[in-house]
Amino acid sequence: MIKVGITGQSGFIGKHLYNTLKLFPEEFELINFQNNFFDDGELLRNFVSQCDTIVHLAALNRHEDPQVIYDSNISLVRRLIEALNSTNSKAHILFSSSSQEDIDNLYGRSKKEGRLLLSNWAKWSGGKFTGMIIPNVFGPFGKPYYNSFIATFCYQLTHEELPKIEKDSVVKLIYVADLVDYFIKAIRENIGNDLLIVPATNEYKVSEILGLLQTYTGLYFASGIIPKLENRFELNLFNTFRSYFDLFNYYPKKITKHTDARGSFVEIIRLGVGGQVSFSTTIPGIIRGNHFHTRKIERFAVIKGKALIQLRRIGTSEILNFYLEGDEPAYIDMPIWYTHNIKNIGEDELITNFWINEFYDPIDPDTYFESV
Repeated sequence: MIKVGITGQSGFIGKHLYNTLKLFPEEFELINFQNNFFDDGELLRNFVSQCDTIVHLAALNRHEDPQVIYDSNISLVRRLIEALNSTNSKAHILFSSSSQEDIDNLYGRSKKEGRLLLSNWAKWSGGKFTGMIIPNVFGPFGKPYYNSFIATFCYQLTHEELPKIEKDSVVKLIYVADLVDYFIKAIRENIGNDLLIVPATNEYKVSEILGLLQTYTGLYFASGIIPKLENRFELNLFNTFRSYFDLFNYYPKKITKHTDARGSFVEIIRLGVGGQVSFSTTIPGIIRGNHFHTRKIERFAVIKGKALIQLRRIGTSEILNFYLEGDEPAYIDMPIWYTHNIKNIGEDELITNFWINEFYDPIDPDTYFESV
């Protein structure tokens, strides 16, 4: 069992790493970190003393005064080193640096100098150190106007704001789940790699990415049509886009019901991708689900009976309740990293149509059980 602590646990990358490590409880024990630990030497030393591995993600990315960024980031590294020294820690330290190391700005300097300080600590103390140079990271739940331009564009397009391209450059990108895989590999190997350059998985112009997001806005956000996703990057970008919806105001989406003397007809989904379609029947009072996905796109459409669909984002406590009835057909698409369930709250049988964008694979099901 490897005891892992993550400074910056509540940040964009930190949350993804923390939640992914939780999927392997037999392999990793997570040592809780709070931001105020850096303001209290005793709390920080207690945290450090429990860890076999520390992933140092805590950093300031943006501020009106660049000098504040530099001073803050160097101070965090120095405080961590003080705690390591005072506890005689031999932990494996993983440090997230940036491809901006080679750019002449104070953020890049703070990252490079912080990496070198920790590298020197490891050489002096006998600890292990891995300094990771990371390209631009994107993914679900990034903070708009802070973490990445993709987060900003997604937020703007789903909140009636107009995106603006400041500089249409080619950007090297990595999806946050792919970056998390690099962290987990380094934690498992427990070797130390003074300089680990994490390769970008994709390169796109800013305008190309905005064009894709505008397509998703027109097809999916406005009309509920699942767009054609040409590759894994587009799937990741689409799932990132979906994470910025105001779920309560967007769902449930009513579906047009056509009725005549023969009965009724309801179109449930229009697809630019393939996948798997199924349906279930559920007797009154029974709950299905209580699981989440990290990559799959999934649509629940209630076509008969009364249902309560509940969603809760992993790592949070807020439960979102949606009530659907077959008499007014409607659907909800499940966001990734939201555990979800469906309960028959009526007196009759509940019939639900399910669509998911990939075939079920028992070897790689991307289905993790956690109660809402």
